Amino acid sequence: MQIISAKSLSEQMQAGRVELIDVRTPMEYQEVHIEGAKNIPLDTLNVDDFIASRDESCIDSLCMICRSGVRGGKACEKLASAGLQRVFNLDGGMLAWEALELDVIRGRKVMSLERQVRIAAGFLVLAGAVLGHFVHQGFFGVSAFVGAGLIFAGITDSCAMGMLIAKMPWNQE
Repeated sequence: MQIISAKSLSEQMQAGRVELIDVRTPMEYQEVHIEGAKNIPLDTLNVDDFIASRDESCIDSLCMICRSGVRGGKACEKLASAGLQRVFNLDGGMLAWEALELDVIRGRKVMSLERQVRIAAGFLVLAGAVLGHFVHQGFFGVSAFVGAGLIFAGITDSCAMGMLIAKMPWNQE
């Protein structure tokens, strides 16, 4: 996977021959995005359809954008494994872009997917502990299951809960 810094991407954009694909949820995209970026959430990115719909004659390179670079990296891997060349991941994602105070289009403020995952995981752990203490010890298994899921997410750099929450209606508007 190739990475590109926010500064280098900004320079390439001025030259005009880079296609921007934002792989965040529609709600994250609506909150803030780079002008000209097309929103194709990672969980809906169909490589064959994407390749078939592109007009490569006017584009030198393709840049994947997400919040921090993780989802963008996964999108890059998908596209590169399908044979696309010159696919870049924005190093540090929108966080890096905004840190350099580069131009963005802002919409209404939304809760980030990462924050939603932390709230859901915390709620499930707390609910499992409370129910385990007051109702039945078997509910402690909920807390253990969520803890194991968080460990797995950290090791594999993938989050099943995040993918599930990304598909919720409030993240699709």
